[in-house]
Amino acid sequence: MGPALRPMTLGDWVLLGLLGILWSGSYLFVALAVREVPPFTLTFVRVALGALALAAVARASGLTFPTDARVWAALALGGFLNCALPFALLFWGQMHIASSLAAILISTGPLLTIICAHFMTHDERLNGRKIAGVSLGLLGAAVLIGIDALRDFGVQSLAQVAILGAALCYALAAVVSRQFAGQPPIVTATGQLATSAAMVLPLSLIVDRPWLLPQPGLAALGATVGLTVFSTAFAYILYFQLLRRAGASNVMLVSFLTPVGASILGIVVLGEHLAAHNLLGMALIFAGLAVIDGRMLAAARRIAA
Repeated sequence: MGPALRPMTLGDWVLLGLLGILWSGSYLFVALAVREVPPFTLTFVRVALGALALAAVARASGLTFPTDARVWAALALGGFLNCALPFALLFWGQMHIASSLAAILISTGPLLTIICAHFMTHDERLNGRKIAGVSLGLLGAAVLIGIDALRDFGVQSLAQVAILGAALCYALAAVVSRQFAGQPPIVTATGQLATSAAMVLPLSLIVDRPWLLPQPGLAALGATVGLTVFSTAFAYILYFQLLRRAGASNVMLVSFLTPVGASILGIVVLGEHLAAHNLLGMALIFAGLAVIDGRMLAAARRIAA
């Protein structure tokens, strides 16, 4: 049996909805920004400014940062898996596929976390319910990508694989981050963002050479600011507040909200559309997440009883 779920207050539901909106908006912001800002440069701006914002909040809260080099090495590993690599993969992928599809692919992250935790920890083993949920979700990912991707493996197929790679990075980061359980979460997030900025800056300078690029337009600049301020710094602060109030299991519910919100924004703002197999894949992924979460099944049993 897992830990008992905390009851959600109205305030918790409001925070969860707001977090879902902020993270849904990140896919729209990225879709607009990558039209003119290269992936490594966009990644650097996001993590560097996000780190500065969170560092200011941490200092204002009286928190201190670690001084042990081994802790910073661990933070750098977490930053590589949680920020630098997945952001770069995601941003490159969104140059070639719709933002709504990217958000649905990323929603496989919790499913991949279950698999990684089984092989990398001793206390989070697979059970029947988890196996059923993961199987449903992975089937959904296969349906989402579609059989055509295997017959005609081009840049769009590679972009979908890149975004699944980003989801795998998040899953590995979730397991690795268990070692920071005794550290204030906002300190961990700031350290990971800061070390990510140090990693990505050389790649931005060498690969993107941003000083040679034309000045981005207002839409790209505005999207970059929105991505950094709202979908990174403010979203992280909100996430930690919700985590403290409602617990990790309740925060997982955002996995259901983000793909839906991103799809709505993509369709309404960007004129995207989802094919029937995309919708079926999303439904299967959601079903897998619901089986793992267990609350909907428990509610159905109570209603039946």
